[in-house]
Amino acid sequence: MFKNYLLALTLAGLAATVAPSAIAQNNGTNNGASTNGSTDQQTAPATTGKRGHRGADFDPAKRTQKLTSKLKLTPDQQSKVQDILKSEQSQMQTLRADTSMSREERRPKMMEISKTSDSQVRSLLDPGQQKKFDTMQAKRDRKYGHRHGGQAAPAPAPDSDQK
Repeated sequence: MFKNYLLALTLAGLAATVAPSAIAQNNGTNNGASTNGSTDQQTAPATTGKRGHRGADFDPAKRTQKLTSKLKLTPDQQSKVQDILKSEQSQMQTLRADTSMSREERRPKMMEISKTSDSQVRSLLDPGQQKKFDTMQAKRDRKYGHRHGGQAAPAPAPDSDQK
């Protein structure tokens, strides 16, 4: 009798522990965009709207829209920028799925992917757009740099100090 009671109690505890996790995973992966089960968990934050600080910020289409509105991208630029951002997203997902590396080992690789993408996007822009893009990047670095191991961009030095 005691064994049955202990078994029932253990199963109830297990069900109470596992059920919320399964529900949370299902809520994040109902978009049906991916066919790979393990990738669904990685892509869910990027494709399901605002979730934490990430939100839709990683969705290539939404990022392209944002850049288009801020930089007045041409249709040709939009297409090329979206291709760059899709490639970046794919590389990031592959890196996140690599369980052989720790988070600390992945971070520099992810930063390099991001820098490469930013450089590719910048090369597509005309000089006026580049200036706006650089301002946007500097603002982003100041705002979010503390989340990347304190790597925020330093404030620009005044010209008078360099003379």
